[in-house]
Amino acid sequence: MKNKIFLSLRIASVALLACVATHQALAQKAPQNAEKTIDWPTRPVTLVVPFPPGGPTDLIARVLAKQLTEQLGQSFLIDNKGGANGNIGGQFVAQAKPDGYTALYNTSSLALSPSLYKDMSFNPQKDFTPVTTTAVVPLVLLVNPKLPVKSIQEFIDYAKKNPGKLSYASSGNGNITHLGAFLLNQATGIDAVHVPYRGSAPAMTDLVGGQVHYDTNTLNDSVQYVKDNRLRALAVTSAKRSPVLPDVPTVAETVVPGFDMGAWQGIVMPAKTNPAIVKKFNAEVLKALQSPEVLKQLEAQGAQVLGSSPEEYKAYLDSEIKRFAKIVKDAGVTLN
Repeated sequence: MKNKIFLSLRIASVALLACVATHQALAQKAPQNAEKTIDWPTRPVTLVVPFPPGGPTDLIARVLAKQLTEQLGQSFLIDNKGGANGNIGGQFVAQAKPDGYTALYNTSSLALSPSLYKDMSFNPQKDFTPVTTTAVVPLVLLVNPKLPVKSIQEFIDYAKKNPGKLSYASSGNGNITHLGAFLLNQATGIDAVHVPYRGSAPAMTDLVGGQVHYDTNTLNDSVQYVKDNRLRALAVTSAKRSPVLPDVPTVAETVVPGFDMGAWQGIVMPAKTNPAIVKKFNAEVLKALQSPEVLKQLEAQGAQVLGSSPEEYKAYLDSEIKRFAKIVKDAGVTLN
């Protein structure tokens, strides 16, 4: 079971890296050709972020929105519509007019929801037109400093000596932060209690306060807590160490070889959006992702730049929906 899980994680990682490689060529060639195809945008574009302001998804979306505004001379406005693990914002965009002026800045929750929710008001594979992947953010294993552990191995040993006594926070049932911790627990034999929160902010508040013991939160939402010594970082979930926290080892190099998981992000538009608009939007996002200022800000957050064609993103989204279906089933998570 464990080998199969981590094989699927490695396959997903390879797919992400393939997107990055393709992105390098597309970012240089696509914008010049795409700009000649259609006069878009001619008015502000709304980029719906299906999570609250200030969260890990919102942080990156705002960086890209600012750069796109500068590139295209029209405002890209962030509209936060949080709730239901991203589904409220997703439903809004799925039902929006496909005129090119409403898009969803989605996360991996778009691939998780079909397995988590019995009844959804939209279908991620039928109601959206993929534009591109944007970035992936590693998760980081965080503990309250009062917990008597200073390494991930010490943490695992301590948890095993206290089965069922530790609790871990997440940004919500079925959220990537929940499943990241679940997979780590499963792979290392940890028995702990899951405490879901409505977003990362309250989860981090209680972790700092000691109401819960650990969390696998997104890196960009965790760095400041670590630098301020409010929380202790034990490991990151990416295949390689993050330059943001270079002294923090990976899960893969310490306790679970092959462990590689992150919270990926992308952009989709309503189904039936004009292909010419999708093509130009794709080209402009790829161009934005190569902007020195965007690269600088994303790297400071510990985010890895991706980028893909619409077709590649569609294939990746389809594969992630299948992959997460198995993970969710194994975790035994269901939401109404």
